[in-house]
Amino acid sequence: MDALVCIKPGQFEYKKSNQPIFEKGHSVLEIKRIGVCGTDLHAFEGTQPYFEYPRILGHELAAIIHETGSDSGFKKGEPVTIIPYFNCGHCIACTQGKPNCCVHMQVCGVHVDGAMRNYLSVPDYSLVKGEGLGFEELALIEPLAIGAHSIQRAAIRKDEYVLVIGAGPIGLGIMEFARIAGAKVIAADINPQRLSFCKEKLKISHTINSLAENTSERLKEITNDDMPTVIIDATGNLKAINSAFAYMAHGARYILVGLQKENVSFSHPEFHKREGELKSSRNATRDDFEHVMNCMKKGLVNPSTYITHSLSFGDVKDSFPSLLDPATGVIKAMIAMN
Repeated sequence: MDALVCIKPGQFEYKKSNQPIFEKGHSVLEIKRIGVCGTDLHAFEGTQPYFEYPRILGHELAAIIHETGSDSGFKKGEPVTIIPYFNCGHCIACTQGKPNCCVHMQVCGVHVDGAMRNYLSVPDYSLVKGEGLGFEELALIEPLAIGAHSIQRAAIRKDEYVLVIGAGPIGLGIMEFARIAGAKVIAADINPQRLSFCKEKLKISHTINSLAENTSERLKEITNDDMPTVIIDATGNLKAINSAFAYMAHGARYILVGLQKENVSFSHPEFHKREGELKSSRNATRDDFEHVMNCMKKGLVNPSTYITHSLSFGDVKDSFPSLLDPATGVIKAMIAMN
């Protein structure tokens, strides 16, 4: 069995790997599709927190059941995806219904080897039934669920202005689910092609190019001087995160989805007088996965919108560096297994 291993930043190698041995409580999957996400790109760059090399990347996946136990609730050949945040089930977070931020979290493709290989063994509790969705759709559920989770964390109300900073795949998913929740969405980015994508594909009415425009002035103009009541960062960029505190309306909520290694800083008096709320949004829950799937089945989300590049597994090693080049125009790259 072949696996693609990230040996160190900037270096992939194909290596032979043994097929996983079936064990009780786990299922062996035959991988069909793998979505490339920001975590994979950052790992390849060497900028991903909580990361050690060598590592097999990949956690956005579609697969079929290759081998499973009689008590798993699944059967051989059944299409699935997974919730790739393997949790302990007994820590303070897990027992309070928050397995997405388990104290002992093991994220597939980050803390443990992931899906860039032919076969993968996963805990049965992580499996999600395909429910008639295609492989590309199944491989997109996880990144969209991250967006859906941030909207749940923000507790968005109908018709309020929501500023989403960062128009990458996660940011686009956040915009989609903010729109579905009834928000008036404002997209901010520094990449004009991605902002055009927001307008043309997602029908976002308000976009801001933060390099070419004064973001604060544009926000005042759009919101009639009130400023956004929800801000969600999907960049993980320290300057962008720190700057966005100044964009908060009084009473606003600020949700951090993008991850930054350094300390976040802001003016306490300015934050305090707004009675602002600051929250992180980590991963997603099964409820979020189910919400995404329901929205797909109802036609509220069109998965094909996101897939701009397709790769075969044998081409990933040579093609992967190009995915980091903004000129490539990648929104979501999808890997098809051979």
